[in-house]
Amino acid sequence: MPFSFDAEVLSTDGTATPRRFPVDRMYNMGSATRDAQVAVHHQKEVADAGVKIAFDIPAPRIYPITPQALTTGSSIEVHGTRTSGEVEIVLVVTGDEVLVGVGSDHTDRDLERVSIVYSKQTCPNILAPRLWRLSEIADHWDQCILESWVDGRLYQQTPTGTFLSPEDLLRVLRERANPPEADFVLYAGTIVALDGRLDYGQEWSFRLYDPVLDREITHTYRLEQLMAEMVDGYRVPLTVEAG
Repeated sequence: MPFSFDAEVLSTDGTATPRRFPVDRMYNMGSATRDAQVAVHHQKEVADAGVKIAFDIPAPRIYPITPQALTTGSSIEVHGTRTSGEVEIVLVVTGDEVLVGVGSDHTDRDLERVSIVYSKQTCPNILAPRLWRLSEIADHWDQCILESWVDGRLYQQTPTGTFLSPEDLLRVLRERANPPEADFVLYAGTIVALDGRLDYGQEWSFRLYDPVLDREITHTYRLEQLMAEMVDGYRVPLTVEAG
């Protein structure tokens, strides 16, 4: 099914160029850190929530996600109360260049106990509707900063150099999957929360900051609880116990 999203490409001279990006495929990565031990902290964080990671698959693990899950909106609809966001590098590969953005791989943590892939698919993947050209920041990529907040509280903070470089992320993807030559989106994984615990809240914000060029991409979104619209006594259970 054809899918596309609209975003502005911001140049270093301040020019903002609106563009529409077709997306044929989307991928989410996990444990895509340069130092494997760094990823262990986030693995423990989700393990404490009952999530089982497929450690028999070499890191970084790749989860194909339908592009229809991608949104640049400022609100998303969820069913469960135990859903949470996070900050991630996002690469948008077009026909002639690689663009860099920042997003949140919002996840239903209860469903994640059953299937990581399904949990990532059931909630939207949020993308800030502004992108930078990788070529404009490649020489100081490792100095950029990723941050996220939940309900106004600082939740995550790490240099982009914590993760595989954009070139290595794309190399790994092409080695382990069969992405198209262009028109795909890659979410590049996340980092443990500052306090080492998954958090839940109603408002999520995230930022990619470039201290060399002193510019940033930020975005905020709020949750809408679909089950809250149902009258008491008429809410169907989200899960059914096996009989």
